[in-house]
Amino acid sequence: MTTAVESQPHLHKDAIGARIGMWLFLFTEILLFGGLFLLYAVYRSKFPGDFHFSAAELDTFMGTINTAVLLTSSLTMVIAVAGLEKKNRKIASIFLSATIFLAVVFLINKYFEWSAKFAHGLYPNSEVLEYHTAGENIFYGLYYLMTGLHGLHIVIGIVILSVMLFLVSKKSGKTGSAAEEELEGLHIKMENSGLYWHLVDIIWIFLFPLFYLIT
Repeated sequence: MTTAVESQPHLHKDAIGARIGMWLFLFTEILLFGGLFLLYAVYRSKFPGDFHFSAAELDTFMGTINTAVLLTSSLTMVIAVAGLEKKNRKIASIFLSATIFLAVVFLINKYFEWSAKFAHGLYPNSEVLEYHTAGENIFYGLYYLMTGLHGLHIVIGIVILSVMLFLVSKKSGKTGSAAEEELEGLHIKMENSGLYWHLVDIIWIFLFPLFYLIT
């Protein structure tokens, strides 16, 4: 029979491995978006006037709202992680739910923003953009590619956080050291989920000024 003393080193090694694995994954995500940011910078330097004109067509108000929504979701995620660290499943569940809700709000806002652009024919290969410059077409191509890829990461984040909400909310039948070990394992998963969500937020912090503010 494995005692609590024997299980702790094993759990500690699992925690280190999980965190290293998560940081490696996040590094690949940084490389992906870093390459896209570099591509954006190259084309912006090549077509400064076209990028300036196209950026002025975006809805800065909606972009600002979504920025506030994601920043708030980072706060709720931090509180959820802290709640589970203090072994308070209820607090963790409440603020995880709030984070998921804010993520859905972000996607709804983005849907309406994209819908408005599509209604005006401002999307790649549209009849409207056929009569615009190459730089404007490249701008909107990058806009949909980068914000769309970010939106996909939001959807993945919602799935991850929903799984965590299920795990945190369900009642554990374990007691004593087994319950402690289960809670510690959950906390590791929650921390990694939080790291992923913070990365998603940070990426938007770069996307927002690039497309909406730097005109």
